[in-house]
Amino acid sequence: QILSLRWENVDLKHGFILLDISKNGERLEIPINQTLKGTLQGLVRRLDVPYVFYDQVTTKPYKDIKRSFNTAVRRAKIHDFKFHDLRHTFASHLVMAGADLTMVKELLGHKDIKMTLRYAHLAPAHKAKAVDLLDSILNGKTSSTKLAQSTG
Repeated sequence: QILSLRWENVDLKHGFILLDISKNGERLEIPINQTLKGTLQGLVRRLDVPYVFYDQVTTKPYKDIKRSFNTAVRRAKIHDFKFHDLRHTFASHLVMAGADLTMVKELLGHKDIKMTLRYAHLAPAHKAKAVDLLDSILNGKTSSTKLAQSTG
């Protein structure tokens, strides 16, 4: 989907990319962080080319980046890493940083939470944090509202 991304689906003002076709057939709105926004703003946008990523000679969207990606992976001395692994890395880092699994599900476009639960093992500290919050409530140090907000 990224290779055929069109500028009409990129909303830098409101900070999202709209994908018309997600894996489950629904529209998917993906938030843009400041790093991606800066990267997209730095791209040269030609009015006669609707694509964000395109061959500058043919002005057609790239069909495959496998060779370039594999070259980058090899130069970085990373072994056994495929383009799709970036998706897994994205989800893993979100979960390890404390993102709610429901939010990760939405960002990945998973229809069923079962797919996203594969990443749950990466956040064992959240269970301990939730139990600690419960302890704080029982000792009168925090409110149940804070517990609900902290555990997502």
